[in-house]
Amino acid sequence: MFFSVVIPTYNRRPILEKCLRALEQQQLKIRLEGEAIEGYEVVLVDDGSTDDTVAWLQREAAQFPHVRLIQQDHGGPAEGRNRGVEQARGDVIVFIDSDLVVTEGFLAAHATALAAHWRHSGNRLCFTYGAVINTANFESPSSEPHKLRDLSWAYFATGNVAIDRQVLETSGLFDTRFRLYGWEDLELGERLRQLGVVLVRCPEAVGYHWHPALSLEQIPRLIQVERERAKMGLVFYRKHPTRRVRFIIQFTLLHRLLWELLTLGGLLNERSLRPLLAWLIRRGKPGLAMELLRLPLNRIGVRALFAEARAEGLA
Repeated sequence: MFFSVVIPTYNRRPILEKCLRALEQQQLKIRLEGEAIEGYEVVLVDDGSTDDTVAWLQREAAQFPHVRLIQQDHGGPAEGRNRGVEQARGDVIVFIDSDLVVTEGFLAAHATALAAHWRHSGNRLCFTYGAVINTANFESPSSEPHKLRDLSWAYFATGNVAIDRQVLETSGLFDTRFRLYGWEDLELGERLRQLGVVLVRCPEAVGYHWHPALSLEQIPRLIQVERERAKMGLVFYRKHPTRRVRFIIQFTLLHRLLWELLTLGGLLNERSLRPLLAWLIRRGKPGLAMELLRLPLNRIGVRALFAEARAEGLA
């Protein structure tokens, strides 16, 4: 069993350094019945970064002996992950994001869970899904405790998964029409599900997902992300026009009604909430402010999705 950890990155040099240093510390000395861990590599795909990511990594290459740098023009994470898989040497592919800081036993945990399921099922039709703990603590991401809101119901999310390479390639890899934010991994998950590929929870494979604490300056970008998700949501739905996918992307009247009710028909929006958000941030509660902001953000996303669908004759 040889692991290729595939990571697309774009302008995330500071947290990427922590991500790569954590991967250099992997402890693989474990026993697996019928399987052996031969080693691992990190395939880092730089997606046309405009910061000093490439120059820094080339300068510090000796500190990262497991890392192979692949460069491409900016094409989005789906294209980056596909390119990483194409260049990978491993028979097991691990996907993480470049803002994830993993524990020393991360790869060993994935290996143990994969080997156990392969042995039990008699085939490799599975993937392991590790734990993702969200944190805003840049200095010490791994000091963050696990929280209820860290739980995810996604079937296949590339923040922390491992899968047999042949199974992944049989699925057709990622659809590169997903060039904006959102849904490319869940869409691949739908194809994996149709192939009978089983999700195996692997909470021992822990990654700490860093993102900066909410500031008011982030709000325009967060709104843009919701509008991008709406566009990509329709790409997802056109490929899989099912009730399940409608619920995943919130393309239902129930979701539209829900967010209208919770925002009082839009009275609670990013502008009216701004003083309260600023107060919470000043009080050291940016996480609570973010949860409150999610109400109007969800309304913006769902309204944008329905508007896009009407324009394309899908609603």
